[in-house]
Amino acid sequence: MNDGIDALIEVCADRLARESLAFGHGGANPRSEAELLVLGFLENHPLEENTRELLDDLLQDRIVRRVPSAYLTGEAWFADRWFAVRSGVMIPRSPIQELIRCDFWPWLRRTPETVLDMCCGTGCLGIATALRFPAARVTLVDIDEAALANARTNIERFRLGGRVEARRSDLFDGLDHEEFDLVLANPPYVPESEFLVLPPEYAHEPRHGLEAGTDGLDCWRRLLAGIGSWLRMDGLLVGESGNASSALETAFPDLPFLWPELTRAERLADGGFGVFALEAAALTCQPEGDSRYFRQT
Repeated sequence: MNDGIDALIEVCADRLARESLAFGHGGANPRSEAELLVLGFLENHPLEENTRELLDDLLQDRIVRRVPSAYLTGEAWFADRWFAVRSGVMIPRSPIQELIRCDFWPWLRRTPETVLDMCCGTGCLGIATALRFPAARVTLVDIDEAALANARTNIERFRLGGRVEARRSDLFDGLDHEEFDLVLANPPYVPESEFLVLPPEYAHEPRHGLEAGTDGLDCWRRLLAGIGSWLRMDGLLVGESGNASSALETAFPDLPFLWPELTRAERLADGGFGVFALEAAALTCQPEGDSRYFRQT
């Protein structure tokens, strides 16, 4: 990073630090938010004499309108790469990226041939996984056409059109009869009461990408009800449930969720990271009288 860019970041960080802002869309503090703003802007604009003036305009929107930096620059830093992100599409920030960096070790039993990114948004999880596993075929699904258009932009950006596709699907409804070695899922999981008190920054994201009913589990209940039919017997589900994680364990007491310790992510209020792994083998053990979410054998 050259001195001019570093100076711009310092100026922006100082300005952001003097405001009452919420950081939760990739940046954790004024300094990291300033890096996202400056470096994201420079991804599509050369460093010129008027760069400071242009950044001042973006800072004004960030501070006054509380617009997350990714929407201002059109770029989100995720899994060590820049992803295109459009206004109205969920901003990439899932801590699942840490598991992608370590190839899902030690939970993934073998190199995946087929991967499903459920509720894909920009496609960041599936695309980052495709880049880690060059032979894998990846399917990105979402119900939101704006998200799918954004995902296709990122497929083109990383030249993955030969083995990554984006498909409209309400969870599993739009899929063909196929099984996956790895399913990644970051569905909505914010309880309604929590959604109503989120900082203004989150109002710029689509409500349907965040809020998921009274306990935050509306989508997870549907997903777990069908997942057994789509995972290979030695497959793996990796999911994010955020602050709804305790409610998820309570709702599904017989599922042996594995909660990885992460090193780069911030801990949530319950002390965890809100990311779990679940082996497909667990879905073959059906409790007597309960077939809500287990594979039929």
